[in-house]
Amino acid sequence: MRVAEKPFGLLTTEQRAVVDLPVETRALVTAGPGAGKTHTLVRRLEMLVDDGEATAGDLLVLTFSRAAVRELRARLARHGQAARYVRVHTFDAWALELLTTVRGEVDWRIQPFDARIRAAAAAIQIGEADDFCEELGHVAIDEFQDLVGERRVMVESLLDRFDCGFTVVGDPAQAIYGFQIRNLVERAAENGRFAAWLREIFADELVELALTENFRVRYPEAEGALSFGTRLRSNGGDGKMLRRGLHSMLRGTMPLESLSGQFERAMLSAEGVTTAVLCRTNGHALLVSEELHDAGIRHRLQRSAVDQVVPAWIGRLMSTVRSTTITRAEFDRRLPELPFGSDDDPELLWDWLVRATAAGRGTRAVDLSILRVRMAGGMLPDELVEQPSTNLVVSSYHRAKGLEFDRVIVADPGMGREESDAESADEARMLFVALTRARDDVAWIETPAYPNGRVCKDTVSTRWVKVGWDRRQRHGMEIRGDDVSGDDPPGTVDFTADCPDLQVYLMNKVRPGDEVVLERLHDLPLGDKESPPYLVLHHGRAIATTSRRFRLDIRRFLQTGAYGGEPTWPRRLERVRVDAIEAVCGSEATGVEAGLGPHGVWLVPKLVGLSSFVYGGHSSLGDL
Repeated sequence: MRVAEKPFGLLTTEQRAVVDLPVETRALVTAGPGAGKTHTLVRRLEMLVDDGEATAGDLLVLTFSRAAVRELRARLARHGQAARYVRVHTFDAWALELLTTVRGEVDWRIQPFDARIRAAAAAIQIGEADDFCEELGHVAIDEFQDLVGERRVMVESLLDRFDCGFTVVGDPAQAIYGFQIRNLVERAAENGRFAAWLREIFADELVELALTENFRVRYPEAEGALSFGTRLRSNGGDGKMLRRGLHSMLRGTMPLESLSGQFERAMLSAEGVTTAVLCRTNGHALLVSEELHDAGIRHRLQRSAVDQVVPAWIGRLMSTVRSTTITRAEFDRRLPELPFGSDDDPELLWDWLVRATAAGRGTRAVDLSILRVRMAGGMLPDELVEQPSTNLVVSSYHRAKGLEFDRVIVADPGMGREESDAESADEARMLFVALTRARDDVAWIETPAYPNGRVCKDTVSTRWVKVGWDRRQRHGMEIRGDDVSGDDPPGTVDFTADCPDLQVYLMNKVRPGDEVVLERLHDLPLGDKESPPYLVLHHGRAIATTSRRFRLDIRRFLQTGAYGGEPTWPRRLERVRVDAIEAVCGSEATGVEAGLGPHGVWLVPKLVGLSSFVYGGHSSLGDL
């Protein structure tokens, strides 16, 4: 039986109990998968503003992922009036905004995420953030079960210092980010720690409610895992049994022999049906992506939540506009020249540019110098940097958190080695998250394997790598988004090209999913700790050069297999794909010299894939 989706205006009795709480209430809400958590939170914010209990400026929403931020903002914009202006941030983005305001003498953009969170917590604790938070009337916290370590301390400091109400929402059964705590004893101690702190500090003031009805599942085939939720939340010490039960439930769903057979192709390409292939690790997700590319099946590999990609149309706009501002009329005139995606709405894009530059509603011009600063700091609105939508997504369990699909195909993680009960409980929660992403049905496949060895995490470079059966054999390495140099325009370092012409080529000819090759330019390392440079070739044409980060990491990986000797450099890296064409910031003077305008912004390819090394011979490139 299919369950009809609930219209926005309707609320269940459980949801109404949350929505109608006064603004000063301190509430802890447990919400299982598909229980209408976001719907309820949006209605609560809307009600607080519409009833006059708070203004949009009094409210703050903090969540983990940019996807959740986008979803909350979109729903507030669709259904709220004044509530559409409520501040919605990831924990990391809010910490950066706080630090930039109260400790502006430090460039916090270049600091590690954990360092920012730690500094923000300290600023709150010693009163430096009092003015920044003086209007705070109510805080909504999403996914409380994943607040561990530094982020937990920051949120505890915020709620403890300021006399405000809060609505804390989440599901302990979906707590899967404990791995951020490396010490296993400390990791186990973090499980349920934030909720326990709320109960201790706020005691009789705390109102605890639950959302138990599921609105995601539309067919029985997708509801099998839901029955495990209560036991996973109880933390009753039966992790091994829960893991076995969930694994048995997975194996009881529809098995698929491969992803490239005739039946599977029809399933994956069904019009209007969203499908996710979910894997235990990002390394396995990369192998699945390889298999789909080999079969010619279009898909998207889910990026990390912190991986912000500025779309090519912004880079093209800034490299062709010579003035420091652009008016709405000029933006509209340039629309035919800009490489928009099929889902892009120019009206919304203009609104987001306005918001990115804090120009104010109704403005008729955007300051491109401010836009550049926001780009360089990774502070563009999430709507501008989101991945384009596709019907088929490949992801790890972690990166699929908070998402939902019509169909989910889970790569069987197996039962693995004998583990402690706490580790088994972690694995059970991860599998629970994967299985509860589906609306309609669930299937499973065997987790892909590398036939010539194994895929593992390199402890030195922290990348997924291919190694042979002999641990000294190096067969390939994960290619990441920062492996292409964006410091200078393509065509000015390591190879020569007409820069404006190459920018047009990147914009018009290079597409997501295209295969590229990384070819060694020459045999001389650029430093004691680096490899030689590699050029990125698209259909034989050089379109970029690799970054210093790439050169450092490939040397580290190869060096550990060389037992102290000089590494053997691969001649080529194959099986690499274009993830996107992105806009990056560099020197304004360099941009002018390259003929790319005064703003220091240009396009580069963003790459992805689990590459294969090809050895033998000297560079075949010759002079470029």
